[in-house]
Amino acid sequence: MAVVGAGIVGARAARELISPGADGRPGASHVSISTRREERRDQLRATFGASVPVLWQTDRVDGSDSRGPADVVLVAREPREQLEVVSAALDAGSHVIATTDDPEEVESILRLHPRAVAAGRSVIVGVGLSPGLTCLLARHAADLLDTVDEIHVARDGAAGPACARQRLRALRGAAQEWRDGTWVRRAGFSGRELLWFPDPVSARDCYRADLAEPLLLLDAFPDVTRLSARLAASPRDRVLAPLPVLVGPPVEGGPGAARVELRGTRDGRREMVVYGVFDRPGVAAAALAAVLALRAAAGDVAPGSHGVAASVDPRPVLAELARRGVRAAAFDPA
Repeated sequence: MAVVGAGIVGARAARELISPGADGRPGASHVSISTRREERRDQLRATFGASVPVLWQTDRVDGSDSRGPADVVLVAREPREQLEVVSAALDAGSHVIATTDDPEEVESILRLHPRAVAAGRSVIVGVGLSPGLTCLLARHAADLLDTVDEIHVARDGAAGPACARQRLRALRGAAQEWRDGTWVRRAGFSGRELLWFPDPVSARDCYRADLAEPLLLLDAFPDVTRLSARLAASPRDRVLAPLPVLVGPPVEGGPGAARVELRGTRDGRREMVVYGVFDRPGVAAAALAAVLALRAAAGDVAPGSHGVAASVDPRPVLAELARRGVRAAAFDPA
């Protein structure tokens, strides 16, 4: 397997890939990680030693090395820099796990579906805390209902500097919401709503933002009538949103959280299911990416390009994530 991008999520994902499985046996037999930053390469070589080859990324961006193409390429570059790698890896015959949460890039990767099917390869896009784990939780929650007509997602926190920049970009963009069969555009930082996350995050003001969840969830749940996604933000974020945000060295952000709310029917009655998760976004994203990469390598993901909700059975994935320390919980309506 190959990890392309050695920031917070990429480095953590490489470590997750070589971690022993539930049966105690080693994870992936061979994992490499590539970076375009010389100082990062030296740092990771000191960290991983001989267990994970750290490669200097050249013009080849498909994840291949001296052994040839990788069976799975996990793309952990900054959002808006992943499409080229995904396309090249797919052409090289690899399955692909893409962590980008940029809506335009996610949409472009979803459009690779015919190519992926023709090649017999699987592409899973939007693999992070949110989107990613939120989509997995939405699929699990949907199985508890007879019908689902609304899905609403919210997130707090960022994995690292690149994720923080994407977050502010989303807040100053125009949000897409799915309403009764059509896309509706709303201004970022509008629609303030007080939402509850797992403790210790608790209640946060959340706002509309240009997020990828609605695209990915509509792909998985084409019959829903309403889809929305929000970001938790503060007055300080409103001040910073219009300003450029420079990406510094890979420094992990603090704890974050996400929540997923589904509305529908069960036994003829209106029901609501709400799931939440609290963790460092980089930890949750890396664990999910690694678990999905291992499942793709094992042939457990059907060919095509989809988000997490349309790609895998949520139960075994959530069980493995829990074993790795990433746990979700249901909100008690009482």
